[in-house]
Amino acid sequence: MQEPPPYAPPGVGGAPPPAAMVSKVDMTISCEGLRDADVFSKSDPICVLYSLDGNRRREIGRTERIDDNLNPKFQKQITIDYHFEEVQRLAFYLFDIDDKDNDVSKADFLGKCECTLGQIVSSTNFKRPLDYQGRNYGSISIQAQEQGGMQKSVKLTLKGVKLDKKDWFGKSDPFLEFHRQLLDGSYALAHRTEFIKNTLNPRWKPMKINTRRLCDNNPDTVIRVECFDWNSNGSHDLIGEFYTTLAELEQSSAGKTFACVHPKKKSKRGYRHSGEIVIEQITVSREYSFLEYIQGGCELNFVVGIDFTGSNGDPRDPSSLHYLGGSSPNQYTQAITAVGNVIQDYDSDQLYPAFGFGARLPPTWQVSHQFSLNGNPQDPNCQGIPGILGAYHQCINSVQLYGPTNASPIIGNVAKMAREALHQQQAKDYYILLLITDGILTDMDQTIHMIIEASELPMSIIIIGVGNADFDDMERLDGDDEVLSIGTRKAKRDIVQFVPFRDFKNATPARLAACVLDELPGQVSDYFNSKGMEPPGDIPQAEPPPSYYRSTSMSMSSRRGSIASQTGYQPSRQGSIASQQGFMASRQGSVVSRSANSRLI
Repeated sequence: MQEPPPYAPPGVGGAPPPAAMVSKVDMTISCEGLRDADVFSKSDPICVLYSLDGNRRREIGRTERIDDNLNPKFQKQITIDYHFEEVQRLAFYLFDIDDKDNDVSKADFLGKCECTLGQIVSSTNFKRPLDYQGRNYGSISIQAQEQGGMQKSVKLTLKGVKLDKKDWFGKSDPFLEFHRQLLDGSYALAHRTEFIKNTLNPRWKPMKINTRRLCDNNPDTVIRVECFDWNSNGSHDLIGEFYTTLAELEQSSAGKTFACVHPKKKSKRGYRHSGEIVIEQITVSREYSFLEYIQGGCELNFVVGIDFTGSNGDPRDPSSLHYLGGSSPNQYTQAITAVGNVIQDYDSDQLYPAFGFGARLPPTWQVSHQFSLNGNPQDPNCQGIPGILGAYHQCINSVQLYGPTNASPIIGNVAKMAREALHQQQAKDYYILLLITDGILTDMDQTIHMIIEASELPMSIIIIGVGNADFDDMERLDGDDEVLSIGTRKAKRDIVQFVPFRDFKNATPARLAACVLDELPGQVSDYFNSKGMEPPGDIPQAEPPPSYYRSTSMSMSSRRGSIASQTGYQPSRQGSIASQQGFMASRQGSVVSRSANSRLI
């Protein structure tokens, strides 16, 4: 079995583009005890959300204005894109607006709250005091909920039976493509299988497809499944196609058969189909997103491992990678800060185990491949990112850099922590090891064995290579291109992300963090979903909208129906789903408040 070539235009074949790791989050805001800025009545508050970038401020959205209320519960939500791998600094400003222009530059300032989006989404009840001219005046509460609704995953094993022969000197090389129908009637590629050489009765590998990608979580969205004969030049030949929906798949069982029909042949006399696609196995199960795990109480436990081998250079020498006296932080400090600043929002106790390896320790000056940076073997925890950096800076002046570069002991120690977390039977803890080294690992084989073992545990490993060493062998640990293996052992999943720091030498720390953390949300959710583990606590649920929001869109319903009729497939619930989509679009596009004391801005 081989993979089809890279992405090409429709009809030619290729791999679907990767799913973007971004979610939209709706925030509901309320306040208590606001400052009264009016003389003869109470304040008329509005909340404006800004994103912060240094000293620059950009408005993201605002709530409605509520008249004469010092304890407002705003109805209008503010929506923001959530990126786990970024530190998204936000500022919530409260204003008292009295003029008809709704101009906040002319309004009275009531207070502000600055925080990060990570702090909000990782808190079950985010409540902070409002700062008014350096003192607390009132409070703000923010509830965040991910858009998109409940997700599911479809696990399918399919086979083909008596498919048409398309090759002159052999049989067909079949593969499947799944496409979801869009509102304009076009189709978007959702999944592609491997192709199987020279057979008319293929059996494809088991596949798993997220329903957001397969059908936008709409059980009645039309799904077109095409069967192609693969050709090396990319001009793949269509064998046939069929249409289905998630609703139909959920009601299917093993043995369900779909006739694979070629659209250009179906009008020919005597033509039935070009073979059949048979379901051998199917399960549709609840799939939790990364944010649902976080909001349900899952914590990300951050662990740091630092290379103290002699190849880093004498810490007293300005050319050393551990030199602390420069005008800017060294690469170790920058890496810890960049990654730690993102992850710290997802660990409630802010206690981080931090280790070093490859140094001689006083008083015996024996080499240690794992030692606590804070000097306490019984409790290696450091308080916050400043605590890690303080312990590192103190440690560099008290140990002797030596060698060799052995990383497997630290990986094994974190794997032990992660293994203990499995006893909880819930997705409560996930471990992230940040390993920073200046060269190739001396114990590469042992490290690979340890990573393969760790791939079955709730943990991920980020390796940042500092300095100018040749890191080509380190790329092997990052299983993006092929599954990490040694001998007959293979990793269950890819848990390692490796990057050389020099690639980001002229970039911002945020860019480094974004690169090394980009895959982490998927690793967390994929692991816990594969184990059938649920979030440990309740997930925030949206309140039903007020009755005056309710509307239907007959035009969209009829439009969806006409699309389905063009394909020859008409699900019974298509119209009602389209109406719901019309309702959601109208709700997001223009919400008109009928409250006597509330006006939209």
